[in-house]
Amino acid sequence: MPHKRRSQSWTEVKQAGNESFKSGQYGEAASLYTQAIQLLEKSGKKNQEDLSVLYSNRAASYLKDGNCTGCVKDCSVSLDLVPFSIKPLLRRASAYEALERYRQAYVDYKTVLLIDCSIPAAHDGTNRMTKALTEQDGLVWREKLPPIPTVPLAVRERLAQVATPTPTAQQNGTSRKEKPGNEAMKQAQVLKEEGNALVKKGSHKKAADKYRQSLKLNPTEVTTYTNRALCYLSLKMYREAVQDCVAALQLDPVNIKALYRRALAHKQLKDYKACVEDLNTLLKIEPKNTAAQKLQEEETGSGQSTG
Repeated sequence: MPHKRRSQSWTEVKQAGNESFKSGQYGEAASLYTQAIQLLEKSGKKNQEDLSVLYSNRAASYLKDGNCTGCVKDCSVSLDLVPFSIKPLLRRASAYEALERYRQAYVDYKTVLLIDCSIPAAHDGTNRMTKALTEQDGLVWREKLPPIPTVPLAVRERLAQVATPTPTAQQNGTSRKEKPGNEAMKQAQVLKEEGNALVKKGSHKKAADKYRQSLKLNPTEVTTYTNRALCYLSLKMYREAVQDCVAALQLDPVNIKALYRRALAHKQLKDYKACVEDLNTLLKIEPKNTAAQKLQEEETGSGQSTG
C-alpha cells in the first residue's frame, strides 16, 4: 500500500505563510494563505476571526507584491468578517493610497483613528491624504468624501480591554506580542541607548547584540529594528537587515528609515526590482528625500549627471 502522507492543518499552512512573509517571499506567502483559507473553509469550522486574519494576511502579501487591487479586495472581505479591525483598515488605506484613490484612503485612515487615536501610521496617512486631497479638490475636498463610518462604542471598549498592543504592533497575524511592563521597557531603552553609543564608535557587531537584547524585552520598538538593520548593513548581513526592516514596517508601514535601509539591502542582494519598489514607496511618502532620489537614479539609470 502506498504511504499516506498526513495532510497539513490550516494552522500549519498559515504558519508556513507567516514564515514566508517574514523572509520576504510574498508571492509564496499569498499562495500559502490561499491554501489555509481553503482548508479552513473545508473544515466546516469557519471561525470568522480566523478567516478574517487569513484574508488580512494575504492582503499584506499582495500589498508587498504591488497587487493593490487584490489587497483592497481581501481587506474588504476581512472587514466583512470582523468589522473595524485595524490591520485590514490600515492595509486597505495603504493600497488605496498607492492606487491614488485618496478619498477612500482618507476614510480608512480616519476610521482607524476613531477606533484608536494613538496609531502613528493612521495620523501620518490622514495628514498625507489631507494634503493630496487639498491639492486635488481645493478647499471643498471634505464635501467630496465618502461617508466616514460611525465606530460602535463596543469596538472601542473591546480594544481598551485588550492587554496586547494595537494590531499594528503585531507581526502579520503571527504570535501576539504582549505589551512589556514598565521595568522591561526601561531596561530595553537602556540597552538600546548602549547600542546607539556603540554605533557611534563603529562597533556594529556589539551594537547589534545590544539591540537584540533590547528587542527581547520590548519587541514593539520600531527604531530598535531600524537601528539593528543599519548595523546589519555595515556587517554585510543583508538578509538579516531585510528581516529587521520588514519587522519595523509591520509596526509602522510608512517608516522612512526602514524603507530606505531595506532598499539598500535589496540592492546588495541584487534584488533590484524590490529595491526600486521600496524607493518608489518611500518617495510617495516623502517626495523630496534626496538620498532616496539619488539611489533611485542609480538603480533606474534615469539620473543624468551634469558637468
